Amino acid sequence: MPANDLSDRSARAELPQPRPLRGAAHAASIQSSKRSRLAIIATKGSLDWAYPPLMLSLQAARKGWEVAVFFTFYGLNIIHKKKHRRLQVSPLGNPAMPLPNLVGAMPGMTALTTHMMRRRFRGRKVPSVDELLQKVINAGVKLHPCGFSIDVFGYSAEDFVPGCQQRLGSPDFLEFAKDADVTLFV
Repeated sequence: MPANDLSDRSARAELPQPRPLRGAAHAASIQSSKRSRLAIIATKGSLDWAYPPLMLSLQAARKGWEVAVFFTFYGLNIIHKKKHRRLQVSPLGNPAMPLPNLVGAMPGMTALTTHMMRRRFRGRKVPSVDELLQKVINAGVKLHPCGFSIDVFGYSAEDFVPGCQQRLGSPDFLEFAKDADVTLFV
């Protein structure tokens, strides 16, 4: 066969066409083109438990993710106008606290550990819960108070920091969370 015959056939040969994506590969290609989504359920209203949902939501929002935090039961304290400034750290029943439970149960220990934690945060230039809430709201994170918990505790919409969304029921938050790439319960 002459050399130019081979090169001529190669030039005319069609390259194999990529097969259409199916299954997980198709889902991955669709997800890569959509905005990532984070859903957080915040259930605890103490000072040390206010930071995880706020810090994680802020970092995700800064990465361009769509973020919503659902505050339920004592987690509502984090977004409550008055209570978020008075969150405390309990030394009792906290396995990471370097105090025996007997000492943690003594009167005044919650106030002392809260004072020590706030002082440590200030020394490390950690923003206060109030400052962090403003950063989170400014970053576009949706803060949803749980409607059921609002009713249980007798709160109203005016009890929450400006920038919070309207009360939301758990079925409605589940609609957001079902499409989340990451869902956290803290």
